[in-house]
Amino acid sequence: SSIRVTIIVPIMMLAIKEAASDMSPYVRKTAAHAIPKLYSLDPEQKDQLIEVIEKLLADKTTLVAGSVVMAFEEVCPERIDLIHKNYRKLCNLLIDVEEWGQVVIINMLTRYARTQFLNPNINESLLEEGADKTFYGSDEDEDEDEEEKEKKAEATAMAKRKPYVMDPDHRLLLRNTKPLLQSRNAAVVMAVAQLYFHLAPKAEVGVIAKALVRLLRSHSEVQYVVLQNVATMTIKRRGMFEPYLKSFYIRSTDPTQIKVLKLEVLTNLANETNISTILREFQTYIKSMDKDFVAATIQAIGRCATNIGEVRDTCLNGLVQLLSNRDELVVAESVVVIKKLLQMQPEKHSDIIKHMAKLIDNIQVPMARASILWLIGEYCEHVPKIAPDVLRKMAKSFTNEEDIVKLQIINLAAKLYLTNSKQTKLLTQYVLNLAKYDQNYDIRDRARFIRQLIVPTEKSGALSKYAKKLFLALKPAPVLESPFKDRDHFQLGSLSHLLNAKAGGYQELPDWPEAAPDPSVRNVEVPEWTKCSSREKRKEKKVEKPFYSDSEGESGPTESADSESDSASRSESASPSEESRSASESEESEEGSESEEEEEEEQEKDKKKKKKELSKPVQESESEQSSEEEERKHERKSKPRVQTKSDSESESDEEEEESESESSQSESEESESETEVRKKKKAAESKPPLKPVKKENKKESKKEMSLLDLDDFNPAPSPQVTPVNTFLSNSLVTDLEGLSLSDSVLAPATIAPSSALKNYELLHRITGEGLSVEYCFSRQPFSPDANMVAVQMQFTNSATSEAKNLHMEDVKLQSGMRVKEFPEIELLPAGETATAVMGIDFCDSTQAANFQLCTHTRKFFVSIQPPVGELMRPIFLTENEFKKEQGQLMGMNEITEKLTLDVKCRNEHAIVQRVTTAANLSRVPCGSDKECSPPVPPPKHPVHRFAGRTVTSGSLVLVTVATKEEGGAQLTVNCEKMVIGTMLVKDILLALTQ
Repeated sequence: SSIRVTIIVPIMMLAIKEAASDMSPYVRKTAAHAIPKLYSLDPEQKDQLIEVIEKLLADKTTLVAGSVVMAFEEVCPERIDLIHKNYRKLCNLLIDVEEWGQVVIINMLTRYARTQFLNPNINESLLEEGADKTFYGSDEDEDEDEEEKEKKAEATAMAKRKPYVMDPDHRLLLRNTKPLLQSRNAAVVMAVAQLYFHLAPKAEVGVIAKALVRLLRSHSEVQYVVLQNVATMTIKRRGMFEPYLKSFYIRSTDPTQIKVLKLEVLTNLANETNISTILREFQTYIKSMDKDFVAATIQAIGRCATNIGEVRDTCLNGLVQLLSNRDELVVAESVVVIKKLLQMQPEKHSDIIKHMAKLIDNIQVPMARASILWLIGEYCEHVPKIAPDVLRKMAKSFTNEEDIVKLQIINLAAKLYLTNSKQTKLLTQYVLNLAKYDQNYDIRDRARFIRQLIVPTEKSGALSKYAKKLFLALKPAPVLESPFKDRDHFQLGSLSHLLNAKAGGYQELPDWPEAAPDPSVRNVEVPEWTKCSSREKRKEKKVEKPFYSDSEGESGPTESADSESDSASRSESASPSEESRSASESEESEEGSESEEEEEEEQEKDKKKKKKELSKPVQESESEQSSEEEERKHERKSKPRVQTKSDSESESDEEEEESESESSQSESEESESETEVRKKKKAAESKPPLKPVKKENKKESKKEMSLLDLDDFNPAPSPQVTPVNTFLSNSLVTDLEGLSLSDSVLAPATIAPSSALKNYELLHRITGEGLSVEYCFSRQPFSPDANMVAVQMQFTNSATSEAKNLHMEDVKLQSGMRVKEFPEIELLPAGETATAVMGIDFCDSTQAANFQLCTHTRKFFVSIQPPVGELMRPIFLTENEFKKEQGQLMGMNEITEKLTLDVKCRNEHAIVQRVTTAANLSRVPCGSDKECSPPVPPPKHPVHRFAGRTVTSGSLVLVTVATKEEGGAQLTVNCEKMVIGTMLVKDILLALTQ
């Protein structure tokens, strides 16, 4: 077939037909290879060749499958009807076909599935719209409320009317391609990844992230292709790669094009929570020797600044500092990016524009010079004194400048002539005369055009009246977008996607059909004897644990639909709560399968322990116990793998947790602390636990009182935190700071009054049909999980009937966030109130946790959004420790603001109270520990210091309020997380000035 002579085509045709029905699969495979060659030699043979392809597609051997699908793709890719009968067979053979065959088959099946199945994410958009509509329901008047109800009913009706059920064949394809993510061949992994990206439900796409990150360890050529695809994926599905952020950090050995692609991915992944780490990473990249890479980094900083408003100022300041860099390219690139950022809010930054005007003497790069001139011209009214002087300097050097700079000099001259003609009239005329005789015709044209427009003569037309509007019109700020923004209309992994242009032979990815085509076309008549064996196999399959799975959370939705009837009955679009759970699990499942098995064993042990503990007589009322048991059953049912431990924790269990978290302590200390914890537990039930703590303070002074961070100060082991106790102020830790390390007197300022807790409305009684819910951040440590913020909820039933089974459902969270649901309230009689406590891990961001609050009859969409001050917990620092930590958090991590204190807020007590109300921080005692000996007179303008750590990551938050003359003050916040710092400054400023 490689003899390219048309005269032997008929002979070859006969040979292929004969070989296609040969006994040996190898001969049939070779026949399949000959088909495309014959087709290219004589396209008129197409119909006969299709018959051969049809015959070979029915072949059951793995050897032939890949080659015949390749022939199908070359000769008749549009004849999808040939695939119907062979679809299931191809899916099942896939794992045993040779690697290049796998790639071809997977790409073909991706296109096939796009024409035959429905979009698995079709309901996502419907449900989200419905949720949003009801979510911002206003409760000002009744009739608006009615409309909201109707809309809500519509949305739920839509979801009910066409619940998405995944076609069993669609599921079969996803299930049989998933194991190939472990393939040693990068092309196969890439093919499966693009299949999942284009075909899988959102909740399941996450499994490909880990496999793609694995490919980043291979050769740079492979990395280049993978990163191109990852960059496209991160625009649509950012959450998928967030857990693997560190894998995209740049190594000094990477080639430039890979560095630039990794930068692209990092920029796409940037959001409020991780921006500070990403910017810190970028700071080091700027010092690189690779000039193109440095330029790309500076552009990436610019893009982060435009996308995330909170860090815009920080980025601008960082870029302005780069302007003093020795390297001209760095300065030039910074100028170009600063120009784009300044366009967003020029009035704030006239000092930066002045600073850039000074650089015009030194910078030689034409683009940068042009950018500076454009800025000065555009905002000349902000720098009225400097602009004419810059024009004077540029007029001197006009003849030696590059063309792009000359054009901007002419522009600057025109703008200044229109705004400040007294000073610049002659200069402008001089520049226009120079331009009139320039060698470049663009510049000559521009000079003529501008002269006619701005210098009025008798001949000048109607346009010159509008010269000012033409030159000084408001220009929209440029939108810095990813170059990968629109690439996803090409099939991922294809050459066209790589080049961002349609390559020859590229097959478009078809759109999803509106209604699913008839699935029965794929049914194949099975002889009796094979039926029974396949059924037995299925049973075996069900019993086995999934072999390939990133984490059982992810495989949960995928593997559960093994049997076809199963998947038909079950709506396959996983609920959002499952989605978020699988996301959080994929983060934690990075260690690989071994650690997972160990974890499972541990959990088994835990469960046995719990059973033993429960069988002992526990000092709890039986009803409470039974409700907790029910809850545990409920949790086991609803979660594929129990991530947060179940509520009724046995003591031993909690100690295990602590010992894991307190890695700094030696084992002997650990056992000490455990026995102490037990004693404390017993003591705690009868009296406030302040005394035992004092003893610990002495012991643990070096360890920054790490025991204070433990979560066993709550009087009872159940998570039902009592509404703020009489003997405990709103945070035990704040109480303890009063006890400085010598047993000195309790400083009254350290205890924040419990009345300071602010209540927020979660559900209004009109919206809730008589049920109203308020919540407050109780500032108590949340005992089941120290990384969660405790939210105390108060339910009031003002309806006439009782409310039953109050519980949470359908939790929607940003990636990384977690929720510990409050125990179900079984009955709330009319007129009664009840309290419950839930824990939320906000992941150090102020993004809202959305969920449904359900009674036995209704569901209400609600959301809890924390003020930034509630995302931290107080810690105890001495003044020296505070200053030392503050010294390490300078530069981009420090934010300073001047303010005038409110008249009522000039004394020490008021300042401390307002700061601790705005943020859950603790006061740092002044001076040495020996405050009591000779009383020192207080300073005239005292400095108040407050310290805390963020709840999730434990990043330090340090706040200083330095008072000055006549009610003036300076507020400084030092925080590793820049976003939290910026938001905290705003909140504390409000608290102190209002």
